[in-house]
Amino acid sequence: MTHGAGTGLLAREHTGAEVEALALELITKLAAGDGHVLLDLEIDGVRCLVLRGDRTGPVSLLSPRELEIARMVACGHPNKTIASVLEISTWTVASHLRRIFVKLDVTSRAAMVSRLASADRQLGGDPLELTRSQLLPEG
Repeated sequence: MTHGAGTGLLAREHTGAEVEALALELITKLAAGDGHVLLDLEIDGVRCLVLRGDRTGPVSLLSPRELEIARMVACGHPNKTIASVLEISTWTVASHLRRIFVKLDVTSRAAMVSRLASADRQLGGDPLELTRSQLLPEG
């Protein structure tokens, strides 16, 4: 089993001591503030990723996938392009956008981008900045 930033498998037959060791490692990393990835492991075929969030406000409400989609919307990409780049269906993109709208309490793409950009200016960063080369595959 790999602990920390690696990927490991936590099977049901693992002992309580092993689970306790993982929990202690997580607590130690939280206290130390070491990086963004605190724990990365697989449980029964499902990847579990514990990340440190160092932002507050609307951006912190969004999952990594939702933030990725919000960035693409901010670049002006339609749902069809987002779906193609992320290799998901347009229905999945629309579902993510509905959840984003609820979390940010907005009713349009423009309001979503404005809310995130406004919060970002207050924090002094630019999480919505993403170049075309990062969004679209080569070729």
